[in-house]
Amino acid sequence: MSAAIDLAVPSARWLWQKATLREPTVLQSFAFDEPNRHLYVLQLTAGGHAAGDLCLNQLDYKGALLGHMYLRRFGHGVSMGVQRDAKDGSTWIWTEADAENGFGQGVARFHFKNGAVRTRSQVAVRHPVADSVNNQPSVCMTSRRIAVRYRDRANRPRYRVWDLDAFVAGHYADPVADIAQVGAHPDPAVPFQGYALHGDVIYQVAGSAYDARTNPAAGRGNAYLSSLSLTGGELLQQERTVAGYQLSHREPEGVAVRGGANPKVYFGLASGAVGARRFSILVKDDAAAARP
Repeated sequence: MSAAIDLAVPSARWLWQKATLREPTVLQSFAFDEPNRHLYVLQLTAGGHAAGDLCLNQLDYKGALLGHMYLRRFGHGVSMGVQRDAKDGSTWIWTEADAENGFGQGVARFHFKNGAVRTRSQVAVRHPVADSVNNQPSVCMTSRRIAVRYRDRANRPRYRVWDLDAFVAGHYADPVADIAQVGAHPDPAVPFQGYALHGDVIYQVAGSAYDARTNPAAGRGNAYLSSLSLTGGELLQQERTVAGYQLSHREPEGVAVRGGANPKVYFGLASGAVGARRFSILVKDDAAAARP
């Protein structure tokens, strides 16, 4: 599998202070559909937090909105995945589903349809980890694997990973890995803000919005990126990032990986005032950093 991407390299702007999402809320997570050059972004609807109502945005790689659909009672949008179907070439979107207390208790996949409204009764909800809660998926098409972050009976967050084809077929008994979530932030009280699977590595983002008392803008924020090994479960790297420190609000939201010969880690930052949020996506490209 691919080596871990270096999170210590400088961050570069990819999309900057965009106001092109359907809802006026922050982004929650995002994922890439590389063959079609589409960016999918999840956000909670305005007033939809408690119910787990989500808006799924389809954008191009310049951040222009191409379409949207609504997902009622699906979850918080902590993470998401994009699967390219090997048989018919279609794109499947993976998200949380079956929301309780605002978080999805299972996962589901569906095709994007502009303007559609999906309810939890209109998708096949999967519960791959018995007695778990708060299930959140991520897909790696390089390794053809799917991960689900979940909380166990003791409310401890963990990651379980399967072969994607086996998972789609409903075979959950033989996962590739099951590891504890560790190292998302030096302060465990700081909010976890998303993860992405790529190869044998889980990438995480954590941090909170600027707050005059607990996280003042003068300190340039408390956002961290980190990586975990699937094979050993250990923390590989944990790096603070002050990228985008000049943004107002500045809340880290979502992380994704683009694969290929030069895989890159992307992470999101929400900014702007309540009711008029903007989003930025930045990239960590260690190959570019190595070039003179």
